[in-house]
Amino acid sequence: MKNWSFIDEGGTFTLSDPHLNNYLYFPLVNTAGMMSSISPTLHGDIKIGHNSFLTAPVTVEDLHNSRSGRNFWFYIDGFGPWSVAGSSARQRAGMYEPAEAEQVTLEAGLLWHKLTRINQKVGLRAETINFIPPGSDQVELMQVTVTNLGDQPVRLTTTAAIPIYGRSADNLRDHRHVTSLLHRIWTAPHGVLVKPSMSFDERGHKQNTITYAVLGVEEGGTPPAGFFPLVGDFIGEGGTLEWPQTVVLNSDKLVPAGSEIAGYEALGGLRFSSLTLKPGESRTYILIMSILADETKPDDLILRFGNKDQIHNWLKQNQAFWQEKISGLSFKTADPRFDGWLKWVGVQPILRRLFGNSFLPYHDYGRGGRGWRDLWQDTLAQLIMETDGIDKLLWNYYAGVRMDGSNATIIGSKPGEFKADRNDIPRVWMDHGAWPWLTTKFYIDRSGNLDFVLRNQVYFKDRHVDRCQSHDKDWHAGLGTQLRHNNGEVYQGSILEHLLVQHLTAFFNVGEHNNIRLEGGDWNDGMDMAARRGESVAFTALYASNLLQISQLVTALLDSGVEKVELAEELLQLLDTVSIPIDYASFQEKQGKLAAYFASCRNKISGEKVAIPSGDLIKDLQAKAAWLYEHIRQNEWIQDWEGNGWFNGYYDNDGNRVEGFDSERVRMTLTGQVFTMMGGIADEQQVRDMVGAADHYLWEESMGGYRLNTNFGEVLTNLGRFSGFAYGHKENGAMFSHMGMMWANALFKRGYVHQGWQVINTLYLHCQDFVKSGIYPGIPEYIDPRGKGMYPYLTGSASWLLLTMLSELFGVQGKMGDLVLEPKLPQDLFDVEGKASVRTQFADRQLIITYVNTSRLEYGDYVIVAIKIDGEGLPSIMNQHSERISRDQISSLSQEVGHEIVVELGAPS
Repeated sequence: MKNWSFIDEGGTFTLSDPHLNNYLYFPLVNTAGMMSSISPTLHGDIKIGHNSFLTAPVTVEDLHNSRSGRNFWFYIDGFGPWSVAGSSARQRAGMYEPAEAEQVTLEAGLLWHKLTRINQKVGLRAETINFIPPGSDQVELMQVTVTNLGDQPVRLTTTAAIPIYGRSADNLRDHRHVTSLLHRIWTAPHGVLVKPSMSFDERGHKQNTITYAVLGVEEGGTPPAGFFPLVGDFIGEGGTLEWPQTVVLNSDKLVPAGSEIAGYEALGGLRFSSLTLKPGESRTYILIMSILADETKPDDLILRFGNKDQIHNWLKQNQAFWQEKISGLSFKTADPRFDGWLKWVGVQPILRRLFGNSFLPYHDYGRGGRGWRDLWQDTLAQLIMETDGIDKLLWNYYAGVRMDGSNATIIGSKPGEFKADRNDIPRVWMDHGAWPWLTTKFYIDRSGNLDFVLRNQVYFKDRHVDRCQSHDKDWHAGLGTQLRHNNGEVYQGSILEHLLVQHLTAFFNVGEHNNIRLEGGDWNDGMDMAARRGESVAFTALYASNLLQISQLVTALLDSGVEKVELAEELLQLLDTVSIPIDYASFQEKQGKLAAYFASCRNKISGEKVAIPSGDLIKDLQAKAAWLYEHIRQNEWIQDWEGNGWFNGYYDNDGNRVEGFDSERVRMTLTGQVFTMMGGIADEQQVRDMVGAADHYLWEESMGGYRLNTNFGEVLTNLGRFSGFAYGHKENGAMFSHMGMMWANALFKRGYVHQGWQVINTLYLHCQDFVKSGIYPGIPEYIDPRGKGMYPYLTGSASWLLLTMLSELFGVQGKMGDLVLEPKLPQDLFDVEGKASVRTQFADRQLIITYVNTSRLEYGDYVIVAIKIDGEGLPSIMNQHSERISRDQISSLSQEVGHEIVVELGAPS
């Protein structure tokens, strides 16, 4: 088995024999909502949403089990059927026979897919290109070019065969046959169209308005000679989609254009005219697979996409579109393969914005859309790569916060549109309140826009109250989904108030061990069976450091002249040092305080606001943060018999500590260490002990890094479903990339640069080794016990990897709008000239920041000795590890061109 190789600097790669891997797939998508997956055998599916699949929905197992996929057949006189997808019974049977095996090569780029298959017996080469063009059209384009490589003419009969599913994913197992009776099928001059009369799904029985189409032309614009519009007629009795009777027998029993049929499974079966292909001659065919709204006509698509020149131009536009999308961030190091791999990581947050957490073969769950946590994590990467409109985007997101500190968990398609939960089943993840601050802080540091947190925004309101533990019987849908005053007007509070609501409610929402309650889970969705007595120490640590940082935000506001902050009067009771102090050591007093607050904002709130002196607010937040820091340090530290130390991360539903050790096993989670380290809760000795413990108990190089947890050895129905997974899979002890990247970030923040780089580099080396990982370029959700990358493309780890690369390794950070440079680059990342560079945006300027380390010094041995901007040196460089460049200086640069900042590194003078 060979590895994939990059063939240009834009991320284009090739791979030989990709069809010999069962679980490979590639995403195709545009901003109009067309989404596809495609495998090396052209399997996959095409859809615009859960209820509108053009082809049948697939899971990852269907990629090799199902016979239904994109297919394009040539009947070759004297040889018989040949599939450009390799999906014929003959080709599959001979796949492992050297005399029968075909030469197959994949070439793919951002975001297009080309499969080349050579049949050496008959001397034919087929090149199949698939992509979804940018713009408003919901189409996938497929171009097949066949070339005669032999020295004799070849007689061919050509047939496209793409089954048209044409309905909701629910109908795959719910009334599959009955919903085929809804199909209204007709043949147009260029293809087969299906418009079901109705849709049957969870929304009820509704009249359908969507048309599904497979259209085609051959070179020169010639339409098909006829059609096979029904699956059953195409395959024949006893036939299959991999050995269809009409192709095997080269049948000419075609249905002409203008025919109508109803009530059967449909096929985009297009028969083109037979031809004789001379030696060296090629012939091109174009297929247009589309989901049409009422106003779109098939002929319009033929006019737009129906010839080779147009396909070529649309492909170029598509390539340019995706290159532009990732142009805001790129890296140049000593390893061009690493740099190319990072381009694919860079596109992953964009893919998750478009696909959500569904609609790819491994992601065979959900109904589309992103969850609350995804929203904020993906925006971290967006802040780096696309700065336009970010403040409005973030402002819209805050409209999803409830006054009880929870939030809507499903984001609608419109800005600021929120829903309760999938299928209206409420669930509260206790970590959700923590992520908005991380993203907002990153935005403020890069922009300096303190005024953002003073802007007013609404609160989300539905029937769920008390963090989804109760129902508001006075609420109904007619009242809308925005919190109101007692007088009926919509209430608005500042973004700062939203942040305080999220963090103050969390502070008081504690269990019997005085850590924040686990509720329905935290970042680890598998910790979902301890809602009654479970606690998450891991994310209590994150809330603690957030509280401290928010106090620093209020300090900055005070320094800028904001002496008082207006807050909802109901919130005052949670600022207990300002109102009525309580004993933080008493979890009962905390719970009582929170219950009183919930009672005050269950249906409506007064609408009255109180002006809190900024200094008082700062002291209250600092007091809460300091108490949590000391509480975790004193009560959750574990030390084993070998001197390894780590923090307990959880309590289960019986109120027992989850982590620790006994004579049989050690229980440790990586999650429990990340935020205690990242937020500064762990002291320096504890950090050293934690690193040693993680190396000892969690490091697994064959899986690409640190496991998420040790083997707990039993199914823990008092903690979560994760424990039911086989050890080493998913949330039970896999190398989970997201937490791995946050661990790397924490290591960098605490000065463990080489260990942090080891996390990133080990994962990269594993992923880029196709023999081990079995995935295309990019970062997967996790790596399983056999080293295979799982759930590629849609993972929050991509954002954290990019953030860590830029902010920690390359040290490009914001500080209240100023640019701070603090490189932490290991010596081996500098190229032969001693250079390493990053292209990024800051203050709406395109910057190429190049570090020059001609002395080949290792991190820790170099400081910044000189800085030049566009060749002009900056004065007063202090020979320190970091330097700060004012925002005014960056903003004075032209926006019309890019600018180069050259940073010379050397030994301290």
